[in-house]
Amino acid sequence: MSHPIRNRALVILILGSLSTISPFAIDMYLPAFKGIASSLDTSTARVTLSVSSYFAGLAAGQLFYGPLLDRFGRKRPLFAGLFLFIAASLLCLISQSVGWLVAMRFVQGLGGCAAQVAAMAMVRDFFPVQETAKIISLLILILGVSPLLAPTVGGFLSDYWGWRSVFVALALFAAFNLAICYWYLPEGHQPDKSVSLRPMPIMRNFAAVLKEPQFITYSLAGAFSFSGLLVYVANASIIFMETYRMDAHRFGMTFACLAAGFIGSNQINVLLLKRFASAQIFTTTLVFECFVALLFLVGTVNGWFSLTATLALFFIVLSSLGLAYPNAAALSLCPFDHNIGSASAMLGFLQIGISGLASAVASADMFNSRQMFAVVLVLAVMSWVGLAILFIGKRKIGQVRYVEETGATPIGH
Repeated sequence: MSHPIRNRALVILILGSLSTISPFAIDMYLPAFKGIASSLDTSTARVTLSVSSYFAGLAAGQLFYGPLLDRFGRKRPLFAGLFLFIAASLLCLISQSVGWLVAMRFVQGLGGCAAQVAAMAMVRDFFPVQETAKIISLLILILGVSPLLAPTVGGFLSDYWGWRSVFVALALFAAFNLAICYWYLPEGHQPDKSVSLRPMPIMRNFAAVLKEPQFITYSLAGAFSFSGLLVYVANASIIFMETYRMDAHRFGMTFACLAAGFIGSNQINVLLLKRFASAQIFTTTLVFECFVALLFLVGTVNGWFSLTATLALFFIVLSSLGLAYPNAAALSLCPFDHNIGSASAMLGFLQIGISGLASAVASADMFNSRQMFAVVLVLAVMSWVGLAILFIGKRKIGQVRYVEETGATPIGH
């Protein structure tokens, strides 16, 4: 095993910065939806499909990068993905139709996926297995820059230089991450030439990951509950800017305030982990989320809630997701001592794939202008499905397993 790397704070900052690439790619252009729709002569609802296509690219890329991260180490596949993200951002810049934009956003998602998968895998590479949930919570603290800052920056850019400038900013941000990773990020795991890139061995490897009861239970339960966040993000601009008639500035402030619930609860999770196990926190939080989501749905159907009450309920739901997500992710990855890249990729595939499908359903034409109802309905259904998976799966898990990774590059305390 190689010598420990000492600068924990620097590595956490770099991994956190990598984790913000996709959230920035999603959040930054939300205030520009009306401008994009007008420029490309289409509807805001059709522009929303570019969010779903980004999610689809994220999901598809997970299975592609996982084996590459195990075979070639973490940095080379990461660099390839960042280059692809930069190229796709520039291709989004020249969009002349919504179809082209949707397609290029898919490619952009494929590139951005590398940063997400590599960052999650390197959490296991660099840190002890018992610290996984804590480190993920710290990454989300850095990731919190995105919903707090991205809509405001995106609104400013689109107001002064047009919506295309947002994609220039995204390309520059990815280039910045590529540079700091090249110069300052150590290699988390040495290349493993025993990992095959042939289709059948790759499929068998992913099948082995899916056969782990702890992984499949917590990854699926976490994915269904986490989908509520991406359903909300994909439809937030329509709900607040069209239903509640907010301007871009007020929407950015509202989006940032609601995101503070998700970010803040992640940091509360760091404190809770000193007294409670990840499994306890995740189960309790998911039960709470289910009942709040059910109340939200019933109240929305019956017209009980004002804008203030709606914002409060969104804040509570997003806060519960902030507690649930890092623990679900940590519990999913903890039982593996090798092939962490593939396990991380499958985790991301399930999370983003399920979230993308949920987002597409919430944005479907069958709901017409009832976007608020669609979002709350999907949020409630997905959270209850996640809870059912958790209680069924826990019967097969028994004792939660925490296994140290072999061949990793640890960071000293």
